[in-house]
This record gives sequence, structure tokens and C-alpha cells, in this order.
Amino acid sequence: MAGGFFDRSSIVAPPGWSRWLVPPAALAVHLAIGQAYAWSILKQGLIDAEDLSGTATALPFQLAIVMLGLSAAVFGTQVERRGPRWAMFVATICFSSGFLISALGVATGQFWLVVVGYGFVGGIGLGIGYISPVSTLMKWFADRPGMATGIAIMGFGGGALVAQPLSNGLLSAFGRTSGGVASTFLVMGIAYGVFMSLGWLLVRVPADDWRPPNAPAASEEKADTGPAVSATEALKTPQFWLLWVILCFNVTAGIGLLEKAEPLYREYFGQASAGQQLTSAVAAFVAILSLANMLGRFVWSSTSDIVGRKNIYRLYLGVGALLYVVILLMGNSNKVIFLIAALFILSFYGAGFATIPAYLKDLFGTYQVGAIHGRLLTAWSAAGVLGPLIVNSIVEAQGPEGTGPSRYVVSFSIMIALLVIGFIANELIRPVDRKHYVGDAERDRTATTEGASR
Repeated sequence: MAGGFFDRSSIVAPPGWSRWLVPPAALAVHLAIGQAYAWSILKQGLIDAEDLSGTATALPFQLAIVMLGLSAAVFGTQVERRGPRWAMFVATICFSSGFLISALGVATGQFWLVVVGYGFVGGIGLGIGYISPVSTLMKWFADRPGMATGIAIMGFGGGALVAQPLSNGLLSAFGRTSGGVASTFLVMGIAYGVFMSLGWLLVRVPADDWRPPNAPAASEEKADTGPAVSATEALKTPQFWLLWVILCFNVTAGIGLLEKAEPLYREYFGQASAGQQLTSAVAAFVAILSLANMLGRFVWSSTSDIVGRKNIYRLYLGVGALLYVVILLMGNSNKVIFLIAALFILSFYGAGFATIPAYLKDLFGTYQVGAIHGRLLTAWSAAGVLGPLIVNSIVEAQGPEGTGPSRYVVSFSIMIALLVIGFIANELIRPVDRKHYVGDAERDRTATTEGASR
């Protein structure tokens, strides 16, 4: 897989090839792996068929998110070196195989195979697939990196919109028995494998002399004067760890609403509604939050190309903290204000994921931005543990269900504090010291190596 069909030399775009074919290639992967956001559908299927607990059926998803961050960090340099076709192919094999192994586990009554399949093997596919198109998109869209990564990562947020009806439809067709759930995993594994293959078959990298339309001539814009920091060296900079804090705390604050969306709405407004009306309102609230999460990834990250990365994170973190304050102060007295605040918080949550690759590119350059992005995603893994801890353990400690908005005062206050810390971290970011840049000889060697392979 390291050479021939999967080598960079086989995917150099010919003259006249449209760069707008790269975002669909990235979307083919991200829309598939975004299925992780719809795990709750398969989780309920497992509970119905296998009589498993909610805690047990959460394990595959939790392990998948942990493996997403770890595999992105561990394999980030390989993804950068071998190129997007190799990375997307490996992601396809791992993610699809995770479903097939899970299907075998359900069919044979071995739930540990579901944990290993979906959680471990599929989680590796999640991590590699998530970072696979990043540096390629930035090379094609050096003039609009926020928009480019926003398009792809929007697909990850929107993957649940595809997976939810697909999962429900398959479970309804096959039945919520062990055989039906196993068949659902099997069909989804095959379907996602085929769909993701469109990505690695379509993706291309730009030729060495290619430049974005209307870009300055090479003589006007020296490529070797911009930042170029290796993934190893990036870990030694304060900028990397400030961005780690920003991503971790912004994600944690978003999870504060996303993870508890249904019970949160019931606590705030359940008393004012009853029966089917409440059920419909809760479903609409969850769907609208998911849509805000998806659209925010594109809208706000595209806006960052105009206003700058630091300014857009001031919006995510500063305004996000203020919106949590509004929710605390208003309580359940105004449903419209509550909804607007929640929508913006979730849009900032999604946008934080989409904008961070462009922020990395601004600070560290495109030299090994994919590998640096992979290491930074360990912040997501940490947030995946921290967020549920805050919104579950602390909320439950405040009283039983039905107590009302007061159960969330401590939890939301913590979210505000985390966002303020993230805001301060963003203010501390400065350009990376040139001492961390790779030397001219390394730049030349890398350019020569890539040029020869092409």
C-alpha cells in the first residue's frame, strides 16, 4: 500500500483539474465516520436485542472516541508522509471492518467483539479518516483554509443526519432481535465501505507548481519564509498547548448541551408540556441542535478566513461564556432565548473543530499540519471524558430528576469558567518563534523527495 496505486505520485492532479472535487472526496469519508454521532440508535438496538445495560452499550462509543484521538496522534505523521489516498483507504478498511466485526459479535452473542470492533478497530478508522484530508485541503485552498476544512468537517457533524434514518430503517426492516441488529451492522459496514471508497478514489494532491487562482506569483510570495514547524517540534511550543486547552474546553462546553439535550429540555420546560407534545418538542430540540452543530462548522470557519482565527475564537469562547450566563440567569422563564442561546453554543462547538486546522496552519504552516492536527485531537479525547463527567456526575449530585433548572447551576458555572480560561489562552497566543522552524535544508530535502515521488 505504500507505493504504486497508493503513492502520492499516482494522485497528482493533471493541469486543469478542479480543486472543487477535493471537498466531495473529503465529505465521502467524513459523512461516513460522522455516524459516530448516531451511535445512540444502534445502542438502543443492542439494549432491545441483548438486554444489555446503558452503561455497557456506551462502551463501544466511548472507546471509539478515545481511539479517535489516540490514532490521530499516533498515525498523524504517517498520514502526512504517505498521503491522503493511503490514509483514506486505511480509514475505510478500519471503519468498515469495525461494523463487520460487530455484526459477528452480535450474531454470536459475544458483546466484547462489538467493543473491539466498533470501539477499537472502528475508532482507529475514525481518527485516521478525520485527519486524512486536512493538509490536502489546505494545499488546494491556501487562500481559504477555514472554508475548505469547514466543508469537510461539516460532513462529520452531518453524518448523524444520514446515519439516524439509515439505522432506524435497517432496524425496522430486520427487526430488533440479535439477528436483526447483526444484519444492520453488516449492511452498514458494507455500505460505508463502498461510500468511503469514493473518497480515496477521487482525492488528488496539487502539483508542485500549482497555485490557487489569483494567488501572487512565486516571485512575489516566498514559500520558504512562512512558518514550517514539524509535528515533533510543535509539541515544544506554548502555542500548541494553548490551542490544546482551547479545543478541549470549547468541546467540553458544547458537550454540556449536546450530551444532555433531551433531559435538559425536560428539566427546563417539561412542566409546561405533557405527553406527545413534550416528546415532539424534545425531538425537535435535539434535531435543531444537531443542525446548528453541523452548519456552524461551515459558516463560522468560513468567516474565520475574513476576520482571522484569533477573532473567531474570541467569539466562540467569549460569547459562548456569555450565552451560558444568559441561560443561568433566565432559567426557564423564556423558551425562545433559551433556544437561541443553545443554538449558538452548539454552533460554536462544531465550529471549534472546523476552525482549528486553519489556526494550526496559520501558526505552524502546512509542513506537517496533518500530523500536528492529529496530536491536537487528544484534546477531544480528554473532553470526551471531562464533558460527560461534568454534565452527568455533577448534575446528578445536585438532586433527583424533576428538580428543574437548579440541577444545572453548578455544571453550567463550570462550563463558563472553562470557556473563560479558553478565552484567556487564546489571548496569549503569539506567532511561533522562528527557532522552531525546520531549516532550509530540511525544506529543500522534503520538497525534493515529494517532487521525485511525483
